[in-house]
Amino acid sequence: MPRFFSGDELGNIKALTYLPASKAASKVTVVTLYDGSGKEKHRAVQKIAVSTSPTDGQLLVAACADGSASVSQLKPEGLEPLREWTEPRLNPGQKYIGLAASSAGVYSCTSNGALRLTPFGEHDAESQTAILPMRLCEWRPAPDGKAFSYGGDEVELSIWDLEAAFAPKQPAPQPEGTKKRKRGNDLLPGELWRAKNVANDSLSLRQPVHNTCLSYLSTPQQLVAGTQRGDVRRYDTRAARKPVAEWKQICKGNGIGAIAKGHNEHEVFVSDQTSSLFAVDARNGRVIYGYKGAPHPARAITSMAPSPAGLVSTALDRYARVHSTYPPPAEAGQPQNNKGTVLEKVYLKSIPTCVVWDEVEGEDADHHSDGMRRDGAGADSEGSDADVWEGMQVAEDSGDESEPQVHRRRGRLACRTNLCCALFRSCFQCGQRKRLRCAPIKA
Repeated sequence: MPRFFSGDELGNIKALTYLPASKAASKVTVVTLYDGSGKEKHRAVQKIAVSTSPTDGQLLVAACADGSASVSQLKPEGLEPLREWTEPRLNPGQKYIGLAASSAGVYSCTSNGALRLTPFGEHDAESQTAILPMRLCEWRPAPDGKAFSYGGDEVELSIWDLEAAFAPKQPAPQPEGTKKRKRGNDLLPGELWRAKNVANDSLSLRQPVHNTCLSYLSTPQQLVAGTQRGDVRRYDTRAARKPVAEWKQICKGNGIGAIAKGHNEHEVFVSDQTSSLFAVDARNGRVIYGYKGAPHPARAITSMAPSPAGLVSTALDRYARVHSTYPPPAEAGQPQNNKGTVLEKVYLKSIPTCVVWDEVEGEDADHHSDGMRRDGAGADSEGSDADVWEGMQVAEDSGDESEPQVHRRRGRLACRTNLCCALFRSCFQCGQRKRLRCAPIKA
């Protein structure tokens, strides 16, 4: 029973629970945990994070467009606020680009480089602040919690030590009588590693730097970043400053809007700034499979949240979609026979801006994950179609040309206009290769 939390443009926070075994009309239940529609304007939720505290249980952190942020305790009846604060350095036209919670407190970062650490539950405790470069687009903590990374418009991918970033800055001593010019690639205090731009183009012109999103892979030393040109670059800080691999034009004609590591090995989900969504093999940058639907800016994906049971995405058309996922091939380069499908979608009434998984893995989640990851149509799809298959007749392959009801086309079963095509498409999905015949459609 995977659960996700979503924030929207009105300041609402909702809990989305996917029940693949449910026989209701919609398998996604939506519960409003916090109603922000009656508050003042410009309180759109920009980032959400979850954490588990040994004393307070599961906590939910939200950052809003007006600079406010809050920590709340999750309870069956809703959210109980524990602490609220405001980021005074957030100026109009800027936004939160990163939010994370750990045992030390809440880390928040804005697009103008305002980094803050706020302790949990201690109203009198002082927050720690730091200053990062401006024009940032994404900020992410490392999986081990010891570092963080960021990238942005003309800001190369950079990794910082989390503790050193908040330490007092002391100027480096310089010999007397010398005026040393500071080079652009010199690391800042607390900075561990900084990427280097790719080689010049065919005209020997410098390629612009515009990292729109990033994500860590299996280790803190491996990252992937999406660019405004639609490329995905893979970095290994132990190997080089330049990308160890550059996968060009994964999203053709559009910039990368979101990127996230899946819960399978070598699995990365990439979406563009429209509605295209792909699963990419991190070993070679090959698109394993995509999800159906013509790209359209009105259905642009605003956020996505992978989980062991599947993938949830939110879009500008006010829908949250549950997607099936499949593990990459055992060996790089092998074909993937499965295709991604939308298992369920639910209308949220307002534009969702962000979504996260609650990071709870239990017996219920493991039980339902098989239905989401392999069946591609929910756990109860087999039972719901049993009556349909039972009422159909099996026609043996006799080779008699006098039976025109069923024929083969491009190696797949098909039917003519006097038969029910939907039933034969179900046959294709389940993989059965029998020649099945249904009753003609009555006029």
